[in-house]
Amino acid sequence: MPSRHRFSRYGPVILWAVVIFLASTSALSGSNTAVLMRPLHWLFPHLSDATLNFIHGVIIRKGAHFTEYAIFGLLAARAFRTSSRDLLRTHWFLMALFVVVVYSLTDEFHQSFVPTRTASIYDSMIDTCGGLAALCLVRIRRKSLIK
Repeated sequence: MPSRHRFSRYGPVILWAVVIFLASTSALSGSNTAVLMRPLHWLFPHLSDATLNFIHGVIIRKGAHFTEYAIFGLLAARAFRTSSRDLLRTHWFLMALFVVVVYSLTDEFHQSFVPTRTASIYDSMIDTCGGLAALCLVRIRRKSLIK
């Protein structure tokens, strides 16, 4: 029974880590995600190339970094908040943040070996901000429910 609880607790975190790992391959490189710009250009033909590049590079790609790690942070918080171990349950915020930071750094390291990707400490910082924002929302929500 306890192993089933652990799987339901940590399985989603591990599964999402795999999704992030797969997203860090050449499958979701900038040249492959640029295909998303075609419908946007068709809908808004007056947009300049600079605007389209901004939408692709900042809004879509960096937004994806932020969002995928926000989800990762939420899943880690859920796992640690419900842990059977007192240390993890008590320090869920710091433990989840630690996992987000370490995984974002290893994700960028992984990308340094993918020819169509570039590793960037700035992307790791965006990832961390996404996880931190989600963790802060969980903490705020928990505090408001306690009152």
